Amino acid sequence: MSAAPEPPTQWHRVLTLLADVSLFIGTREVWTQAATHRPAVAAVISVCYASILVCGVLALVVRDRRSLARVDACVLVTGLALALCAFVLFHRGSDESVLTAQAARDLAAGHGVYGRPWPWLFGGNGIALTPTVTGGYDYTYGYPPLAPLLTAPLLWLGHGGLPAIAMSTGALLVGTVALWWLLPPPWRSAATMTCLGFSMIPMYGRLGYPAILALALLVPVVVRWPRIGRGGRLGPAGVAQAACLGAACAAQQLPWFLAPFLLAGIYAVRRGELGAREAGRVVLRLAGIAATVWLLINLYFVVSQPVAWLKGIALPLVQGAVLHGQGLVGVSLYLTDGSDRLDWYGYASLLLLAGLLALFVLFVRRLGPAATVLPWLAFWLATRSQDGYYLMMTPLWLAAAVTAPASEFAGAWQPFRRRLTGPHRRPARIAAAVVLLSPALVSGTLAATGSPPLRMELTSMHHGVRTLSGLTLRVTNTDDDALTPHFTLTRGQGMYPYFSVLRGPVTLPAHTTATYELRPPGGTYALPKPGQRIRLRVFTSSPQTLSSTYVTLPTA
Repeated sequence: MSAAPEPPTQWHRVLTLLADVSLFIGTREVWTQAATHRPAVAAVISVCYASILVCGVLALVVRDRRSLARVDACVLVTGLALALCAFVLFHRGSDESVLTAQAARDLAAGHGVYGRPWPWLFGGNGIALTPTVTGGYDYTYGYPPLAPLLTAPLLWLGHGGLPAIAMSTGALLVGTVALWWLLPPPWRSAATMTCLGFSMIPMYGRLGYPAILALALLVPVVVRWPRIGRGGRLGPAGVAQAACLGAACAAQQLPWFLAPFLLAGIYAVRRGELGAREAGRVVLRLAGIAATVWLLINLYFVVSQPVAWLKGIALPLVQGAVLHGQGLVGVSLYLTDGSDRLDWYGYASLLLLAGLLALFVLFVRRLGPAATVLPWLAFWLATRSQDGYYLMMTPLWLAAAVTAPASEFAGAWQPFRRRLTGPHRRPARIAAAVVLLSPALVSGTLAATGSPPLRMELTSMHHGVRTLSGLTLRVTNTDDDALTPHFTLTRGQGMYPYFSVLRGPVTLPAHTTATYELRPPGGTYALPKPGQRIRLRVFTSSPQTLSSTYVTLPTA
């Protein structure tokens, strides 16, 4: 007599149900658009609705684990279908996608990719500009080359950013399936929920972000990452993980910040198992394979345009883009009138990253499970602290939470272990954390508490019934340095293009006052609605500063 099939656990049922429910989010918007423009797609979405409902029932009533695993697979297929439907309808893209697609077109035509400005791509069809503190905009491609290389074979799909969107969406779907397959069966629906649910990560795929390609390549790296090199051998799986790490670093810059934590963690785990020499060999082989793959992907560009390539892949770190994001920079952007120490936000971010890495090494047994989350804390202090930097990497958090628990780090090597562990060493641990994190906190405080160096007074304006055609300002430089101001108006969190300076000195000497006459780009600026607040912002690049003040404009 055969034994009865083992019933699934209740938490597995709940997890499957949550993944199923997460697919509802954002689906109605897609269906509404499809019903008007693509009835066939709307019909597919209606079938997906039925699938969600049926899977919800089955998740609660099936009697054995194998049946629930089939429900998990059905939820995954439904999520993939909905992601494809959304791609069919929403593929206008973003600045990321048009830049990647244009880089692929120039690459296919035999032209250089880096250092080539493409200003005609921006400003229309909702394609955002990236303003810099120098008063200009960045029109060049600023990512490693893997995304254009993979986009080039898809150029036949159409104009604009569509080929890049197809590449990133395809990478997301492949990465989702890979994560689903690599996770233990009871946890697989969590992959569906994190990657495809909530309408969160798929949105970035449809915007054509190269970071989505990097995410997909990091999935096999992060799953069970503390086991890489176990026994002193990488093996085929370890070699593949090293190659994926190198390819991810050749797709976008975010993996650069994660890689040191993974390498440090692998060294600590392997040293606890094998000793220092063998652990060092494992990490060197891993890093060597990753570096080789990275170099092979970049080799053509290193040879053909070395200086432009180097500046291009480092561009997001050195371009001097204006403050933007949901992190500490909000103090200078929204809570105060600016700061004359904006550079310290960047210093704070780098110092926090270094401090967190040092803490990770010192307390890897405790912090090891958080290796895929810790690097992103540094971005909260950065000048560009957009939430996408964290959101796009959240599937990696799940992969590590399921496959890299604390038990994997129980025997990991920790430096100064005798001095920092044990019930009587808590003050030493607190002191170590304070010493390592204080520089970042001090730098962030310096940046946020800076004072605006320019004092501005609106003296006159030229306007019609609905538009503004010019402003005249009286500007005083209270700083000890000569400043080159760049003026703009903003409503809320966005930034209007820079105004042209018709009259006034290019550089305002220290402790002097001058009159500036400004003209909106295109000649006119739409007047605000009643009650809408307008803020005048002035950026300077050397040193990086921001000065802001609210101004009262006539309403339309």
